[in-house]
Amino acid sequence: MSHSVITVIGKDRIGIVYDVSKIMAENRLNILNISQQLMGDYFTMIILADTAACPKSRREMLDLFAAEGARLALDIRMQNEDLFNAMHRI
Repeated sequence: MSHSVITVIGKDRIGIVYDVSKIMAENRLNILNISQQLMGDYFTMIILADTAACPKSRREMLDLFAAEGARLALDIRMQNEDLFNAMHRI
């Protein structure tokens, strides 16, 4: 099983969770855990996703999230779970 951490940041508005989860579902990324929070006017979300069934390469997904993020006025990033954990270990 391959896991990735997807982070989403943007100005709060209706439909952000829908927009991001739709992209994920269309590419067979399964949400394992999700956390979201409002920080002032900004919406933040961290998703742990199972990427094992995704038919696209990691590079294709990174490019897709970048393009869709620009279209939706969101910063959407995806990192390997192990890399994410290593970067955020205290």
